[in-house]
Amino acid sequence: MRADRIFAYGATAGLIGDLVLGDPRRGHPVAAFGRAAGAVESLLWRDHRGWGAVHTLVCAGGAAGAAALASRAVRRSPAAAVALTAAATWAVVGGTSLGREARAVGSALEAGDVEVARERLPHLCGRDPQALDAQQIARAVVESVAENTSDAVVGALVWGALGGVPGLVAFRAINTLDAMVGHRSARYLRYGWASARLDDVAGWPGARLTAALAVVAGGADGDPRGAVRAWRTDAAKHPSPNAGPVEAAFAGALGVRLGGTLSYAGRVEHRPVLNAAGRPVGVPDIERAARLSRRVGALALAAAVGGRLALGALRRGARGGARTGRGDA
Repeated sequence: MRADRIFAYGATAGLIGDLVLGDPRRGHPVAAFGRAAGAVESLLWRDHRGWGAVHTLVCAGGAAGAAALASRAVRRSPAAAVALTAAATWAVVGGTSLGREARAVGSALEAGDVEVARERLPHLCGRDPQALDAQQIARAVVESVAENTSDAVVGALVWGALGGVPGLVAFRAINTLDAMVGHRSARYLRYGWASARLDDVAGWPGARLTAALAVVAGGADGDPRGAVRAWRTDAAKHPSPNAGPVEAAFAGALGVRLGGTLSYAGRVEHRPVLNAAGRPVGVPDIERAARLSRRVGALALAAAVGGRLALGALRRGARGGARTGRGDA
């Protein structure tokens, strides 16, 4: 079976698996990687960019290398290759759990239980929940849903289409390392620099695709033109080169304002407002954001599979043309 079909079947099965099963409460492969990366950090940590780069190379490179070896081991069995692709896709995407956690916070806010919402918020983002009121929590959830749609679904599918199982695993490893050491705290300002920069590079294509798909998917119950307008005018204002396009497009599609003051990792940030013409985020917008995220994920699968099949067809055509040319000569 051709590699493009293996990816198509495996990625589709893996995304269906995520839809049906979500993430396990215990024994998740990404959590196991996180524990291993933490152990490596305990051995290598120095307040130095070079040691942080070694940490990134060991962890992300080791994960990608193991995935490449696994892919090589099953290359002669199409069924095993599809199963490996499906398992890897299920392990690295997290759209179902993202929506589940967002709705849990939304349900608490709808019931008027802000304390429960504050307890659940750290499952989505690293902000200080005690510094947020109900409206600010709702805004934080929508922003997290937008950003994690790119990080936990679309970006992984993009790199899976480009690099198969090693691409899927490498992207999730890089993104996990960024979440662990890539933030600007005193401990990780230098040590996490390499992980943060590599995550910016790896996340670039997925973030742009996520923003574009938010425009398309926003037509169901949102404002596609607003998504385009906010993406064009506000994305560059965000301090993150990848979160900016995604959050701006989601803000415009949902017709809400995102950004502003937030408390994160022991510091206060004043971020520019995205889609300033929109209204403040309300609790019902959490469900709307979750539905938008689900539609974007489905479109991303179609785009990744379609792109991989098209690329495979082009390569086969180029090889056939080259053989014909040599024969005619």
